[in-house]
Amino acid sequence: MAPGLPTAMDRPHFIGIGGAGMSGIAKILAQRGAKVAGSDAKESGTAEALRALGATVHIGHAAEHLADDASCVVVSSAIRQDNPELARAAELGIPVVHRSDALASLMDGLRPIAVAGTHGKTTTTSMLAVSLSELGLEPSYAIGGDLDAPGSNALHGDGDIFVAEADESDRSFHKYAPDVAIVLNVELDHHANYASMDEIYESFETFADRITDGGTLVISADQDGARELTRRVTARGVRVVTYGEAQDADVRVLSVVAQGLKSQVHVLLDGQELTFTVSVPGRHYALNAVAALAAGAALGVPAAELAPALAAYTGVKRRLQLKGEAAGVQVIDSYAHHPTEMTADLEAMRAAAGDARILVVYQPHLFSRTQELGKEMGDALALADSSLVLDIYPAREDPIPGVTSDLIIEAARAAGAEVTAVHDKNEVPALIAGMAKPGDLVLTMGAGDVTDLGPLILDRLSK
Repeated sequence: MAPGLPTAMDRPHFIGIGGAGMSGIAKILAQRGAKVAGSDAKESGTAEALRALGATVHIGHAAEHLADDASCVVVSSAIRQDNPELARAAELGIPVVHRSDALASLMDGLRPIAVAGTHGKTTTTSMLAVSLSELGLEPSYAIGGDLDAPGSNALHGDGDIFVAEADESDRSFHKYAPDVAIVLNVELDHHANYASMDEIYESFETFADRITDGGTLVISADQDGARELTRRVTARGVRVVTYGEAQDADVRVLSVVAQGLKSQVHVLLDGQELTFTVSVPGRHYALNAVAALAAGAALGVPAAELAPALAAYTGVKRRLQLKGEAAGVQVIDSYAHHPTEMTADLEAMRAAAGDARILVVYQPHLFSRTQELGKEMGDALALADSSLVLDIYPAREDPIPGVTSDLIIEAARAAGAEVTAVHDKNEVPALIAGMAKPGDLVLTMGAGDVTDLGPLILDRLSK
């Protein structure tokens, strides 16, 4: 058993092992020498990547998939109580461990950087993982998305830094004790778990309180919710470093200049002016890179070395990822599912596209989110030239009476958008092929299975 592997985690069984967060933990444990097993609903590249590391991955959930000698069963908040493997664990008396506790145990003895916020966590965590690796610091990392291949969302490194995406959706980020915490933004989301902004602030305050003695909170100076959180936590004695375009930011962004699908960023940090390239489009991604720069500096990594290393980050799957081009039409995949994310990605594409038309295939994610933010989603779609809106992807939720994609479509049309409802996503490739012209950009947008449509659209366009 490799050093640093908790005894309780030496034979873990993961329910939903193919998920972004779960697979990352499973991968690190396998690399540390654990005998990893688990189950997932369907085959995937991630499942294959885990098998290549020696993990046993079953397809489908069944009681017999759980080995009697498993040291623990790891679950996420998405696993329902009637799962047969969870019931079998109770019969056998096998401890059940939440994903966040498993991840927290992997950080013990290391110097953690935990990245939180309503939007941008995956991108910022990835930027840190890539740039620190580029400098030869060999960090461990756990990210909520793949960098460049299935299963590339996590790595056990030989260095002493651990970079982790910290999920606020179910308050699981309260389990971590980072040396440096990043808060990118604070907005109301995850409506099934948070009833108000006060609850959101309280949750982020608890996260900030978990920062180790002598540690640092790196937080946006631009976003209203982040500024309010700064006001609240400063009174608690937390060391705070702010970043952004605001005049009072500690790490001040002097300029962000778009250069095609890249940006050149000019910052002032500790009296030193630095200019570096961010190799993905969009002001919001440039600001994510500045957050990463500030966090690395807070941990002691020389900013003058980290800044150019950030250019090595070229994107993460589903974050404005180019899927391909056919018939002169580029198809790009966006994970955006909150109105702020949708607006940011569409503005980035508009800046990069010039006179090209932007066609969006949008799949709303969660009934609760659509109920609360359907109007704002519709307003965001007004930034596109034309949109197809699919039915709501339910994920872990049951339907809410009266909550459908019509809430978004009506709001979008009221905002002047050209929107078409599509109830069968199998119709999308033909519809896009009939709409798209050479030079257009097509965005598949949402956190559900809309991502699967990109290759199908490209195939139809090529015919």
